[in-house]
Amino acid sequence: MHSLGVYVINLDGSRDRLQTISQRLAAFDIAFERVSAVDGRQLDLSALTDYEAARAERYMGRSLVGGEIGCYRSHLKVAAQFLSSDARYALVLEDDALPLCNPVELLEKALPDLEKIDPHWRLINIGNNKLKIATPLARYDIGGHDCELVAAHYFPMTTSAIVWSREGARLFIEEHRKIFAPVDNYFRYWLTRAGHGYSFWPAPVTTTEAASEILAASGRARKTNKRKWYYALAKQQRLFEDKLIARSRRKLFRVPVEK
Repeated sequence: MHSLGVYVINLDGSRDRLQTISQRLAAFDIAFERVSAVDGRQLDLSALTDYEAARAERYMGRSLVGGEIGCYRSHLKVAAQFLSSDARYALVLEDDALPLCNPVELLEKALPDLEKIDPHWRLINIGNNKLKIATPLARYDIGGHDCELVAAHYFPMTTSAIVWSREGARLFIEEHRKIFAPVDNYFRYWLTRAGHGYSFWPAPVTTTEAASEILAASGRARKTNKRKWYYALAKQQRLFEDKLIARSRRKLFRVPVEK
């Protein structure tokens, strides 16, 4: 698929992980461009101009860790690299991605259908491990992996395998002001409200058991990092608002009828 660029985010020095994902993609005869991940593990968060700590604490109920900032910046970086190319779409994989079928073959079949359904689509999550509040659209069988394209009104978490349209990548960069959430949380926040987010279920890409090196942060777990006393309340409010918006969008969503 000449209009599809394939990118792998890989931290400098993580040669074993690069070799592993290279072998997985080679099995499907998929070439890719390596994108050097932004290493956030040693960042001084107090000196970052694009990190809004106070808003992160309000929204997430905790501060972020350097690895989360690095992961977010890595996705900004690969979106910019994609936009500098001639490709129409971008498949972005983190180096722990494990394809269960040929993702390029799947996209060759599904993207023309999605363009008819929603010419303004922005992002597809093809590596999600959960799916809620979605509208089924079309089914595909790729190498024995049967999955369904869905409108993901409650956009799935994880960024191990995502697909950009040029419009989506452009808006991600253009609308970026301050980081106030991990990038997967931000995608849910953004696309649950804006719409034009899609997914496949069951996911055609999963992940290995290897811990993320991009997210590693000075030995401090992201989930327990400087939690505020109101962490649980902030989380419940975030989930409630997102699900409420998603359910409203599902009611309004209409699949175009071909004439």
